[in-house]
Amino acid sequence: MAKPVVAIVGRPNVGKSQLFNRFAGKRLSIVEDTPGITRDRLYADCEWRGRTFQVVDTGGIEPSTDSEILKFMRVQAETAIQAADVIILMTDLRSGITATDQEVAAMLRRSGKPIVLAVNKCDRPGTEPPEFYEFYNLGLGDPYAISALHGYGTGDLLDACYEHFPEETEEEEDSQFIKVAVIGKPNVGKSSLVNQILGEERVIVSNVAGTTRDSVDSHFENEKGKYLLIDTAGIRKQSKVNEKIEKFSVMRSLMAVERADVCVIMIDATEGVTEQDTKVAGEAHDAGKACIIVVNKWDLVEKDGKTMEQYTQRVRIGLAYMPYAPVLFLSAKTGARVHKLFDCINEVYEQNGRRIPTGQLNTLLAEATARVQPPTDKGRRLKIYYMTQSGVRPPTFVCFCNDAQLFHFSYQRYLENQIREVYGLNGTPIRMIIRERNNKEND
Repeated sequence: MAKPVVAIVGRPNVGKSQLFNRFAGKRLSIVEDTPGITRDRLYADCEWRGRTFQVVDTGGIEPSTDSEILKFMRVQAETAIQAADVIILMTDLRSGITATDQEVAAMLRRSGKPIVLAVNKCDRPGTEPPEFYEFYNLGLGDPYAISALHGYGTGDLLDACYEHFPEETEEEEDSQFIKVAVIGKPNVGKSSLVNQILGEERVIVSNVAGTTRDSVDSHFENEKGKYLLIDTAGIRKQSKVNEKIEKFSVMRSLMAVERADVCVIMIDATEGVTEQDTKVAGEAHDAGKACIIVVNKWDLVEKDGKTMEQYTQRVRIGLAYMPYAPVLFLSAKTGARVHKLFDCINEVYEQNGRRIPTGQLNTLLAEATARVQPPTDKGRRLKIYYMTQSGVRPPTFVCFCNDAQLFHFSYQRYLENQIREVYGLNGTPIRMIIRERNNKEND
């Protein structure tokens, strides 16, 4: 079914993100008292009266500003307005109608979209205070008194939005899209890559590290398939995450990794693999996601016939724990080799969800144990009875044996390498669970 889009707009610090979180039912948007926290559009699926819709949180609109970031925020909000079916204009009871509220209201009226006026911070249920009626002067019809903090009035607000939802039509669901999280340390080119793919300024791009504070979703379709691109805030070293706001941003990036099917791990070609890169990649590896290592800014590297091969070797050394991940060299700025990314995404996505029949696995197991005998300890030898695949994303294999203590990590790695040698499983980590006959489980 088609998902209506509800955009929450207004001047900074009126409670848009708090309302967004209230609708989404979880703390997806960063909420702080500092104006200008939400810079990019945020999306979440919600449900009301049996209808699924998409709510969009936007940066606060400042009609007249000299700030570069605030100008970007206004462009982003305007883009969200254009895509919306219904617009919620958020205002603040405590501050009353401001000149900015009037300018934003005028801009929304020009859009021709249905507008629902919400007066936030009406924190006492019951009769509205006298100052509430001032908001009729905006000329947007009946205002709705709400408290995004406590939830008062939000049901009535959603009912008003529901009345403007377009009729339901058949539409392909997000499950048909491969979810791709673009992750990396700050200022490595994540937003530039997303913008290069989309061909629009969907994500704010700035030379100031840390511009993207939230994870931002963008649908994209080409001849290779359908994708949901998740641009994320850069993950910094923990010691450098001083601001409370930035700590939330790191959390959003980690949540984006959890949501993703494929993680594109971006590395700056001019810096090589840094300690922080290993930590960022480790998050995707530990989450069992399909991974691609993208070396960005390749246009800035002086090259000869062996440069790419030598650089790949350095990447393999720096990220030794994920030798399965393909390495792709590109330039997000110029677009060079970006087209090769989608074939790679499709391959690792397929491999991450691959299933191997139990019969084939046990034939491989018999040959592998015959070639290299299982380890022994104090005269007791490891016996592996059989192996089966218990899950995908990542491919997870369960080995039943006589004594889990004898199943050394090195032998697990040997069996993993044998599986990869026969079945590939490129771009995906492998999980192995060891179980004794009494079903005592040891990872």
